[in-house]
Amino acid sequence: MTTHKVGIIMNGVTGRMGTNQHLRRSIVPIMEQGGVKINDNEVIMPDPVLVGRNPVKLEKLSDETGIEDWTTDLDSVLKQDKYQIYFDAQRTDLRFDSVEKAVAAGKDIYCEKPTALTTSDAVELHKIAESKGVKHGVVQDKLWLPGLAKLRQLKKQGFFGDILSVKADFGYWVFEGDTVPAQRPAWNYRKEDGGGIILDMFCHWRYVLDNLFGEVKRVSCLGATHIDKRFEDDGTPYEATADDAAYAIFELDNGVVAQFNSSWTTRVRRDDLVTFQVDGTKGSAVAGLRDVWVQPYSATPKPVWNPDIDTDDNFRQDWIELPEQQEFDNAFKIQWELFLRHVVKDEPFRWNLLEAAKGVQLAEIGYEASEERAWKDVPSLV
Repeated sequence: MTTHKVGIIMNGVTGRMGTNQHLRRSIVPIMEQGGVKINDNEVIMPDPVLVGRNPVKLEKLSDETGIEDWTTDLDSVLKQDKYQIYFDAQRTDLRFDSVEKAVAAGKDIYCEKPTALTTSDAVELHKIAESKGVKHGVVQDKLWLPGLAKLRQLKKQGFFGDILSVKADFGYWVFEGDTVPAQRPAWNYRKEDGGGIILDMFCHWRYVLDNLFGEVKRVSCLGATHIDKRFEDDGTPYEATADDAAYAIFELDNGVVAQFNSSWTTRVRRDDLVTFQVDGTKGSAVAGLRDVWVQPYSATPKPVWNPDIDTDDNFRQDWIELPEQQEFDNAFKIQWELFLRHVVKDEPFRWNLLEAAKGVQLAEIGYEASEERAWKDVPSLV
C-alpha cells in the first residue's frame, strides 16, 4: 500500500468554521478512516499543522484531536517543504495577504470564501496562483448538502420540467450578546472587518445558482442593518456597521427568477434554517439541508381563493417526502477529499479561485444594487 502523506497548513483553525467543519468534521474523520482511498493500492493521508493567533486555543485543539503540531508562527511553516497545502479559514479581511504569501512560498491553496473583500482582489488572487502554477480551490460546501444533491438529481431526472423560479429563505435570530450570548463572532457585524451578510451569503448563492439552476445575469438587492448595536463576548457594546439582512432577486441567463432572503434577524418557522423551493411546469420541490419534499403536477391540489372563510386545507400534507436512497457524508469532508485527490492525483477540481471571485463579484454588485436601488448587470469575469 502506497501512502501519500500531504502536509496541510490549517490557518485560522481556531475559528468557528475552521474548528467545527474543517478540523473536527473533515480532516480528523479523514485521518480516522485511514485517509482518502484512491484505489486498493494507494491512499492519501493528511498531515496537518494547526495555525492561529491564540496558543491556548491551539493547544486545546491539539489535545482534543491528537494533532500534535501547532504554531502561532505562520511564516515558519510556510518555509517547510513537508507542507504542500495552505488552507485559510481566517477572517475575510486577513485572507488576501496570507494566501498571497502562501502562493509565493509555492503552496497549493485551499481556502474559505469570500476569498477577498473586493472583486479585483479576488481576481488578482486567481491570477497570482495561476502565474505561480500552484493548484487552488475554494470551499463551496453547499453543493454537497444532501438537500441540494437531491434537487440536482430531480433536475437530472426531468422531474421539474421547465424550471420557472427558485425561492430560498435562509437565516435565524442571532442574539445581540447582552442578555444571551451571540452565536456568531462580532466581526461579522463590522463592515470594516469584512463582515456583512451580503458578502457572507452571496458567495454561497452564486455557486448554488450557477451550478444548479443557471448563471446569474442581473441582481436587485436591498441590504439592511436591522440591529445596529451588539455586544462583544465580554459585554462591551459596539456599533454594528455591516448588513444583517438582505432581500434579493436574481435573474438567470435561462430566464429563471430566483428570490433569496438572507437574515440574521429572523425567527425560524420553516422546515430548516435554509429552505429552497423550486417550481417547474411538471412539479415543485422544497429542500432543506438534508430532506426534500415534492409535489408533482399530477398531485397538485386546486385551491380556491376565498379569504372570507376558514380553510380546511392542510397544504403541508399535499407534499411527499423523498425517501432516503443513499447515504451522504459531511459536505465539507467530501470537498476536502476531492481537493486532496486533485493535489495528489491531478484529478479535476473546478471550484477554483476564479469561481470564488464570482461570488465576491455578486456580493459587490449586490451592495451597489442596494445603494442605488436599481437592477445591476453581472458581467462575465472571463
